[in-house]
Amino acid sequence: MLEVIIEKVYEMLRDPWVIVGFTGQIFFSLRFIVQWIASERRKESVVPIYFWYFSILGSSVLLSYAIHRRDPVFIAGQSCGLFIYVRNLMLIYRKKREGKAEA
Repeated sequence: MLEVIIEKVYEMLRDPWVIVGFTGQIFFSLRFIVQWIASERRKESVVPIYFWYFSILGSSVLLSYAIHRRDPVFIAGQSCGLFIYVRNLMLIYRKKREGKAEA
């Protein structure tokens, strides 16, 4: 039984697009680890800027995987999310620029 499972996993991982998909999922998951660590350090819920970078990175890779798979549901979800993550970074940098202009 274990040999069958190992063979199936090995067969699945021979497809480079599966590796791309898992890589995107790892990047996407790292955003929660970054957020959790930052929140624990400050003893309050915070969303560090790296959360948004990992969101963009993971979402971009997952979007390319979804396009390759031709999965319209997955494509729509990652496309909308990607727009939101980029927009959040734009808002963060605008606020920082305005703060420096006031100083």
